[in-house]
Amino acid sequence: MLAIFDLDDTLTDGDSSSLWLRFMVEQGLAEAGMLPREAEMMAAYRRGELRMEEYMDFTLQPMSGRSVADIAEWVERFIEAKIAPIVFPQARETLARYRKEGRKLLVISATGEHLVGPVSRFLGADDFLAIQLETEAGSYTGRTTGVMTYQHGKVIRLQDWLEQHQEDLSGSHGYSDSINDVPLLECVDVAHTVNADSKLAAVAAQHGWTQLHWTR
Repeated sequence: MLAIFDLDDTLTDGDSSSLWLRFMVEQGLAEAGMLPREAEMMAAYRRGELRMEEYMDFTLQPMSGRSVADIAEWVERFIEAKIAPIVFPQARETLARYRKEGRKLLVISATGEHLVGPVSRFLGADDFLAIQLETEAGSYTGRTTGVMTYQHGKVIRLQDWLEQHQEDLSGSHGYSDSINDVPLLECVDVAHTVNADSKLAAVAAQHGWTQLHWTR
């Protein structure tokens, strides 16, 4: 059986994509002038109105032409400095409980795979689905590829994953903080919201989903 988790603001008390951009600015890998525009885009995301294509095109600019290996090294430093301290204790406990029960842990995130893969492994997840990044000759192009794991795209990618791994959603549990993940939460047998805003809380109440409040 599966336990499916969104990543940002669900397992962690913060958004890894936003924190990564700030980290790149701190390290001299990105321009500080990018931060206000990224903040505006994230506000649109929280309202469920973000065009993810625009967000990825914008935030991937500093990675264009940089090698996959170099970015991977920076990401490991980023996880240690910025992600490890903000994992919800309740998230760690929930992951450990499901692992003990023998459930397969799957993270599905609308963040780039360069972050979601390493963070998922850090958290002990069995697998992950994330926005796929295009590479050429071992370097990032600054473009994405494939169906984005965003809104209904998460469901499309999940269905593909289920077929490939001969899994199904019977008895599955799901967790998310975001109104963007209503399609995903509607797919699982038992849905949970984490620190839902008023819009998502209303949907959760309508569906009878468990509403959790995690703190750090």
